[in-house]
Amino acid sequence: MKNITAKIKVLGERVKRVKRKIRFMASHSQLHGIELIDCAKANAKQGIETATELCGYGKNINLFQAELKKACHDIGVEIDELSDLITTQQTLRKEGGFEIAPESPTEL
Repeated sequence: MKNITAKIKVLGERVKRVKRKIRFMASHSQLHGIELIDCAKANAKQGIETATELCGYGKNINLFQAELKKACHDIGVEIDELSDLITTQQTLRKEGGFEIAPESPTEL
């Protein structure tokens, strides 16, 4: 029982350290331009709420989306939503590849 309690305590400390690192990585001011795009792209898979907070917009999702669209437009990229920043390469890394197969057993 002591061993289990000690392991739980160690895990609790690790969780606290990770939370501190996440808070440290979050921007204290609202990012703009290419910095905003980089931050949004890096956090896009974690969802809009997380990306909004980490890019310095707190819980103001509408402002974050407007600024992100403006930043993308300024460099000639049009996006409709945050997930548009997730590249095929990022998706393949997460899913572990792709499948190549015939459309049906009789067609190659």
